Amino acid sequence: MVTSQAVAASGVEHWTLLAKCRGSEDALFCEGAEQKRARQFCDGCPVRADCLAEALDNRIEWGIWGGMTERERRSLLRRHSRVTSWKSVLLEQDSQPR
Repeated sequence: MVTSQAVAASGVEHWTLLAKCRGSEDALFCEGAEQKRARQFCDGCPVRADCLAEALDNRIEWGIWGGMTERERRSLLRRHSRVTSWKSVLLEQDSQPR
């Protein structure tokens, strides 16, 4: 998995340049049943955690980000209202041994 540290080391300026959905972003801004299909873009994406952190930290309300719908993100934010930096939480999870 590519992490923020690997993105920085690769010389790529921003994680979005490594996103699996790059060039297909419009497909991720849909409603209803289309969201399930749109989430498949996120499967195996090397920067999924960065993407989700971006949406959570910036309270982005529309579209699929990091494999989560806006409803799922709102629910997560409500359940964990004390989290101030999702980026640090999500990237810490990625760096732990499995």
